[in-house]
Amino acid sequence: MGTDSQSWYLDLSYDQWTALSVSGPQPAARYKHAATVLDGKLYIAGGSRNGRYLSDIQVFDLKSLAWSTIKSNTEVLPALSGHSVINWGHKLLLLAGHSRSISDTVTVWIIDPESQHCSIMETFGTPPVARGGQSVTLFGSKLIMFGGEDRKRRLLNDIYVLDLETQTWSSVETTQTPPSPRFDHSAALHAERYLLIFGGCSHSVFFNDLHILDLETMEWSCPQLQGDLVSSRAGHAGVTIDENWYIVGGGDNRSGVPETLVLNMSKLVVSVLTSVKGRDPLASEGLTVSSALLDGEKFLVAFGGYNGKYSNEVYVMRLKPRDSLHPKILMSPAAAAAAASVTAAYALTKPEMLDLTEREDSNFKEVQNDTTRKDLSAEINAIREEKKVLESSLAEVTAENSALKAKIEEVNNTHTDLSKEFHSVQGQLTSERSRCAKLEAQIAELRKVLDSMQSVEEEVQALRRQKSALEHDMELETVQGQRSGGVWKWIAG
Repeated sequence: MGTDSQSWYLDLSYDQWTALSVSGPQPAARYKHAATVLDGKLYIAGGSRNGRYLSDIQVFDLKSLAWSTIKSNTEVLPALSGHSVINWGHKLLLLAGHSRSISDTVTVWIIDPESQHCSIMETFGTPPVARGGQSVTLFGSKLIMFGGEDRKRRLLNDIYVLDLETQTWSSVETTQTPPSPRFDHSAALHAERYLLIFGGCSHSVFFNDLHILDLETMEWSCPQLQGDLVSSRAGHAGVTIDENWYIVGGGDNRSGVPETLVLNMSKLVVSVLTSVKGRDPLASEGLTVSSALLDGEKFLVAFGGYNGKYSNEVYVMRLKPRDSLHPKILMSPAAAAAAASVTAAYALTKPEMLDLTEREDSNFKEVQNDTTRKDLSAEINAIREEKKVLESSLAEVTAENSALKAKIEEVNNTHTDLSKEFHSVQGQLTSERSRCAKLEAQIAELRKVLDSMQSVEEEVQALRRQKSALEHDMELETVQGQRSGGVWKWIAG
């Protein structure tokens, strides 16, 4: 499909993904970026590629199918990954995400696409700790942030609210059982009252559960989905249009999810809208999906992702109006009874409908029983599939527990060896202390000997002085005798 026609999307088939053929330069392939559609243009911000965070803002015009780049003329947007983007007052709000920044709390960036002005929103109150892989949902004039993973890889399941009118953060206390801590999940708002959280992962487990927070009572619930079986996933993307939540891609670190799901948020019924091949870019983790309105028709727009290879392709889906669809509904016995009651009430208002033959009534019951059996069989098959998924998850957890036990045993063995070595060193230290005590005693004895030797030395010195004095006296006497002639002179006279 070329770029000549400004209405290229009118030739697309309904509910099928189509890769757009784009001429000219394209942005770098990436995943874990943030994306949204504003005024007929798809905005792509940041992301990650080969372990490197990106800081660019790319713009894709959905009419001309041409890419361009926003170059901020003010502050430079930091490189981000796993962040969120929200449309607010014809501006883009970028918040949270992993970065090289030293900030310990979530930062909110404001981008004006027209002026290409980029700045940091000054916020008040108690901001949430810095994180990535969270979900951020617009609720009136408030942003609701759930979960994510902080800079120390600590998993979160907290709720924070940013009032965009007062620019004030606040922490919210909830009741009942919240979702387990997770990141790379998806979130949606239904009926301006209910926050839905789906999927995501911890560091070892991938989820396929649905949790709902009543924003009036702040109570969590965990209802069961009806319809098609939903596999566990993280890094998927979701966008809501009316009562339907479209969920695309994701994976479990082993394979990507090929199905595009549509979840009716009023009935909590999920069905597979379409599927792609296993290595298709749409079966990726870290992709984004946005909604666009072109000439009054609704479209999904997907970009990027990673499934062993980074993608920079743009995919679109022309949505068939949901009113004309008959989504698969897994009829429960209670629902069947309700349907029978409605049928009976309708029959009472139409007396001519009661004029049925016995054979027709028998055929109707047979078809109804056959339908009920099929529904029950489908329920049983769904439960069996769910059992397989749970058994697989249990096997993974068991394997992880075994690995942890092995590590604990290894640590215990190391502790035992260290204890033995410690006791050996203690024995050597005691022996050395004993030897030191003996040496100290010998030193004390030697000091006594030295002290006694010093007194002997003093006596020797005194005797030497006495000897010197006697020798001096004797020399004087000899000299005096010679001067007086001595004895011989006296005898001679």
